[in-house]
Amino acid sequence: MHRQSMREIQFREAICEAMSEEMRLDETIYLMGEEVAEYNGAYKASKGMLDEFGEKRVLDTPISELGFAGIGVGSTMTGNRPIIEFMTFNFALVGIDQIINNAAKIRQMSGGQFPCPIVFRGPTASAGQLAATHSQAFESWYANCPGLKVIVPSNPYDAKGLLKSAIRDDDPVIFMESEQMYGDKGQVPEEEYLIPIGEAEVKKEGSDVTVVSFGKILKEVFKASEKLAEDNINIEIIDLRTVRPLDIDTIINSVKKTNRLVILEEAWPLGNVSTEITYQVQNKALDYLDAPIIKINTADTPTPYSPVLLKEWLPNYNDVIKAVNKVLYK
Repeated sequence: MHRQSMREIQFREAICEAMSEEMRLDETIYLMGEEVAEYNGAYKASKGMLDEFGEKRVLDTPISELGFAGIGVGSTMTGNRPIIEFMTFNFALVGIDQIINNAAKIRQMSGGQFPCPIVFRGPTASAGQLAATHSQAFESWYANCPGLKVIVPSNPYDAKGLLKSAIRDDDPVIFMESEQMYGDKGQVPEEEYLIPIGEAEVKKEGSDVTVVSFGKILKEVFKASEKLAEDNINIEIIDLRTVRPLDIDTIINSVKKTNRLVILEEAWPLGNVSTEITYQVQNKALDYLDAPIIKINTADTPTPYSPVLLKEWLPNYNDVIKAVNKVLYK
């Protein structure tokens, strides 16, 4: 079996590699967004791409998300495969009409004549003291819309493999990152690889409690795992990776083994991804549960600016430890 040669790179470099590799393979792919070209990306995720691909394939835009999202969607109808970067998905609210009402629906409304191979990518959720209007998690918003695929990677390896798959996909994909992950380092193969969309991964095998999470807040689950291990509690950690389509089978197979489920999601409590997982697991695996499912979310308020309040608002590893102990009746 061929062994892949690995090297440690940053999350932003994994994103850049994925886009660049795919653009070398397919001239119909282009990148467009605010500061992606001359500035090398707001978070340097497109560093060097303007120099390699030129201004016709790496395009800076005005601060006009509705406009350039619409240009991207329209260009798929003439044979292009755009990557649209939002500086943050908070700004995508200005362009959400194009995503929900055009990108997600063109294939159906055209009777299958127009696929919409487009990737909308950029950071989601909180990233420190960015206050209420720049700290929102939109995964469940987009996942609610049929026609879209929603991906939220937690590390550089998954980010590269999933972004390459997203770019090759003939459906619109929402690819959500984090400002607080761009500098994260991880092992990534030098060789080409793809990760299938719609497959969760068991990041750590365990026997006592299944803990499901995704995105940057998954780090808190690993912290909790180390602390819980000191008390001989062995949790199984599942990284969703893809929110839509949702890989419920991986979760249920784990719950059948551990009989307990905790879900950690950085989102407001009502009607989110963890709500859907809770419903599906109790619907399909109720007889295997030895305790009620616990979902851990942010406080049900706009994100505070104060660092003291922000710490209380955002879930952390202590919340995971408490939830795990509660479902174990400890």
